[in-house]
Amino acid sequence: MADGLPRRSPRDGDKSLSSLIIRNVVVAGRRTSVRLEPVMWEALQDIARRQERTIHDLVTQIDRERTASSLTAAIRVYIVRFYRAAAGGEPRRPAAEPRFRM
Repeated sequence: MADGLPRRSPRDGDKSLSSLIIRNVVVAGRRTSVRLEPVMWEALQDIARRQERTIHDLVTQIDRERTASSLTAAIRVYIVRFYRAAAGGEPRRPAAEPRFRM
């Protein structure tokens, strides 16, 4: 999976916090582009590694379980719920998360 280039110019000179990175992911056998902040890509990679699965498999699961939101929004919500559950701040784990390892 190749890294994309930032779509917007950085604010306040901090390129890593304000730029969106576009990457191609395969969702249910179809390639699509997803734009996320670098920290969100890092979190998604971390979650996939902990669950011993690929980003493609994880995003496919997120896509299957999302409701009306966009895929990008569903990924962000999944990431927040994952880390809340890991921190003990959410009573149940996200549905697409079979297990996580700390």
